[in-house]
Amino acid sequence: MPDAPDQCLVGVSLPDPLRAQEFLTAATGLAVKGSLKLRDAVIVAKTESGDTMVRETMDPQPGRSALSGAVWTGLLGLVFGGPVGWLVGGAVGASVGAVTAKVVDLGVPDEWVHWFREAVTPGTTTVVLLLEDLDLGALAQELTRFPFARLVHTTLPEASMRRLEQALAGE
Repeated sequence: MPDAPDQCLVGVSLPDPLRAQEFLTAATGLAVKGSLKLRDAVIVAKTESGDTMVRETMDPQPGRSALSGAVWTGLLGLVFGGPVGWLVGGAVGASVGAVTAKVVDLGVPDEWVHWFREAVTPGTTTVVLLLEDLDLGALAQELTRFPFARLVHTTLPEASMRRLEQALAGE
């Protein structure tokens, strides 16, 4: 029973990476139960000194995409052009793979990742979820297990946001 917009962002800040991973696991459990569709998750950690680390689960990484592109086009080049085809195919595939990874944004938009990177409080870890078909009641119920967390931002309507904040406050 979805009771939220088609797609929404929910960013929850937790005191440490272990609890952030626990929250992400809980969100994955809700997805398995059909209470939401988890389209992407981004974990943004900020040290006390302000250095940030971002880990995205969906967006292709340039290095990995370049390697994959090089292998597949290299194999095709080898089949159709022999050793020279393998070299040319590998080079072209690596270039195309790397460029594609830079252009394609499958999950949380890069603008939001940047916004969360700036908004995260030093010494905390924020989990940003890109959700579809959200059962707000199920998510609110799950959030009651995380009273030490706080809602950083959501694109949900005001009433839905208040419900999530109340769940985190144990109300």
